[in-house]
Amino acid sequence: MALIIDAHEDLAWNMATFQRDYSLSAFETRALEINSIAPIVNGDTMLGWREYQRGTVALVFSTLFASPFKKNQSAWITQSYRDSREAKTIYQLQLDLYHKLEDNHPDKFRLVKEKAHLHQITQYWQKKATEPNKNNDHAVGLVILMEGAECIEKLEDIFMWWEQGVRIIGPAWHGNKYCGGTNEPGPLTSKGRHLLSLMSDVGFVLDISHMDELSAKEALDFYPGQVIASHANANSLIKDYEGNRHLSDDLIRQLISRSGIMGIVPLNDFLDRGWKSRGGRESISLKMVAEQIDHVCQLAGNSDHVGIGTDFDGGFGLQSTPIELDSIADLQKMTYFLQELHYTDNDIASIMGKNWLRMLEYNLP
Repeated sequence: MALIIDAHEDLAWNMATFQRDYSLSAFETRALEINSIAPIVNGDTMLGWREYQRGTVALVFSTLFASPFKKNQSAWITQSYRDSREAKTIYQLQLDLYHKLEDNHPDKFRLVKEKAHLHQITQYWQKKATEPNKNNDHAVGLVILMEGAECIEKLEDIFMWWEQGVRIIGPAWHGNKYCGGTNEPGPLTSKGRHLLSLMSDVGFVLDISHMDELSAKEALDFYPGQVIASHANANSLIKDYEGNRHLSDDLIRQLISRSGIMGIVPLNDFLDRGWKSRGGRESISLKMVAEQIDHVCQLAGNSDHVGIGTDFDGGFGLQSTPIELDSIADLQKMTYFLQELHYTDNDIASIMGKNWLRMLEYNLP
């Protein structure tokens, strides 16, 4: 089995909003949530500790995320903010949830802040990947990714977030004071450049996901440190796509030229915007995810710049994922579709996790 690293999961948002307990299995959570608002709003969960074990998911980039408050938001949305102070409070609460998850379940989850933590996690998981039938369960590693930087009330706060374990920052979700973002185009601002300068000084990885193309290209030129796109697809392959959420081929090439890695998202809307009218879930296959991966590999000329960034449970669930999936454990089925595209075992290992592992090995303190 391939060792899997997932570069984007919104665990804390779901823990805070729906009290999801990821120490349970995905199927236990689904049973508990019958007749609740969670599956209505967010779909059936794809995540749980038992599924991480079955799927050999060794490590996930676990987000801090809240949305800017909109007047028409539903009353159940608790993880939204009106200003930087409110955002900071919410993100701190979510970060505390990750620390609590580790404290309450040290056998199941471990925060990964430095190389030593990474080595402790991966030495066990690499053995599990080669001996999948043995009972050698182990803790899942959590690397904290800040999605949207409006919680940085004062730019100097960036040092505080680093000390508490954040290692990756994506400046945007929608547009903000730092840069243009999804549905709100715009360039990198002077505050954005200052933020990136401080991020570089401290050693953060920059995530360009959700940045508008103009600001992302500027950031790739400006930022000297490691760059990634934790969860984004190639917009040229998405049927009926319009917008600025995903990456153009020019932007992907620029990311590749900066030794970046791009996490492909197995979300139906990110593969075919009209999937619901073209046969529903049965019309979307992991083959389309493999084609997204192959597209990046063709642009790069190798398999070194692409991985997986599921975005589970980020506003969607089982009902909006390719037909072969029942939980994150089924990502192992990706190997078949990559083999069909003539990828070698080494290529597949790189795509499923080793590219992200190499990036972390190089950049963690």
